[in-house]
Amino acid sequence: MKKILLALLVLLMLAGCSSNTDTPNTDDENANVKLEGLELQFVPSKDADVIIAGTEGLPELLAAALLEEGYEVPADKINITVGTNYDATGEGLAAGTIDLGWLPGGTYALYSDEVDVVLTATRNGLSNDSENPADWNGEANKTEKNGPQVTYYRSLIYAAPTEYGKKLAEKVNNGEALTWDDLNAATWAVQKTSSSAGYIYPTMWLMENYEGKKLTDLEHVVILDSGYGTAFAQAAAEQVDIIVCYADGRNDYEASWTLPIDEKDETGKQGMGRSESIWNELNVIGVTDGIYNDTVAITKAKPEIYNEKFITAIQNALINVISSDEGQQIFSVYSHTGYAKAVDSDYDGARAALDAVVK
Repeated sequence: MKKILLALLVLLMLAGCSSNTDTPNTDDENANVKLEGLELQFVPSKDADVIIAGTEGLPELLAAALLEEGYEVPADKINITVGTNYDATGEGLAAGTIDLGWLPGGTYALYSDEVDVVLTATRNGLSNDSENPADWNGEANKTEKNGPQVTYYRSLIYAAPTEYGKKLAEKVNNGEALTWDDLNAATWAVQKTSSSAGYIYPTMWLMENYEGKKLTDLEHVVILDSGYGTAFAQAAAEQVDIIVCYADGRNDYEASWTLPIDEKDETGKQGMGRSESIWNELNVIGVTDGIYNDTVAITKAKPEIYNEKFITAIQNALINVISSDEGQQIFSVYSHTGYAKAVDSDYDGARAALDAVVK
């Protein structure tokens, strides 16, 4: 009997030891990863208040989509801001004060040592993709955003309705080539040096057509620090002769162009007080090569999000968001209609373009 009792005691002790071993907790492994919040930032390629208003519903949609991917982030802790300029967003991502940023290809190329691309935007192509600037001018040539899905866009060089801008436009519309002296006599408004459509590709257009000359070789250049809205406002006020912008810029400012200056259009853009159509007054005098589409980029400074698991989750979440009707409406502020997974090498061309411009 003693032997039987001893054997039972040993079995009970073994069972107790077994129950205290470090076996994996399946429930813990499958639990959602909790993040305190996310800082999202857009570059000011549109007016900041327009972007903030247009993306108001994004935190709730993104929080729900991330939850499906195993990440729990409070919607009220997903903050959306607009950078004061393109470099500010790139610098914020590099420093880790911004988690995700919507960057044009040129800005991404500049900061790609400290940030990584996760998505490339797709967009509806325009009804016009001609390399002949005269084909873009006049109400009859108004562009529509009804083309096929594309992964590139163009920058256009526009002549403002100043007395001198009209002379440049007249030459182009008559089929005459502009000379370097024609362009050098004009006052230009451009964006900062990391802007693809606002600086890099217009510079490359000059280099290709005017024996390697760049924007820095022009005598009268104003570098704007507050986005394309300022450029269009200065053109409307006849303060500059030439502005540069992405190809569907006139679509975005069509309504505000002819509104009184004390009114705003339905998206919040301030009226510019012109009386004629923007398609007749803001004439294209140059067309750049195609520019690879904008990125969604992630900081490398925060290991809790810069890892394969979260990158996959944010890719899937944003693709799912933009696939919804609400998401389509939100990202229409950037003319983005879809997102495709991307890798850094997709932007080798943007890096080469940036190198050519800044040397």
